[in-house]
Amino acid sequence: MKTMKKVATLALAAVLGMVLTAAADDTAPTALPPASTKAGVTYTTDIKPIFDASCVKCHSGDRAKARLHMDTLDGVLKGTKEGPIVKPGDSSTNSFIIQAVAHTAKDHDSWMPPLNNKAGIKPLTADEIGLIRAWIDQGAK
Repeated sequence: MKTMKKVATLALAAVLGMVLTAAADDTAPTALPPASTKAGVTYTTDIKPIFDASCVKCHSGDRAKARLHMDTLDGVLKGTKEGPIVKPGDSSTNSFIIQAVAHTAKDHDSWMPPLNNKAGIKPLTADEIGLIRAWIDQGAK
């Protein structure tokens, strides 16, 4: 009887371990990087270079994905065919763009840039996400 309990306990532990490992694989980070402390963050000076390097390959021109144009401030503020992606003054966990670039959105298809994308674009760094957060918090100008 003790042997059966040991086997059952080991089996349960193994299954639990596999479930936890699978849940941890490719999941979103649990916390957002903090907003940068830099004052006077602007689209032109600080944010456009990040978007140019990581976003505009897919989100510009006549065939912009989701009809989102990230190559201009007006395009970013207009948002997608679904609506705005930036709410000036609020870079919290409710911000669509922050969820997307920080890879915290539950829907991994919303992660930007996507993991293993054809263009080989790497995810944004914590500093870049923090700068975008500061820009939004400062009014997204």
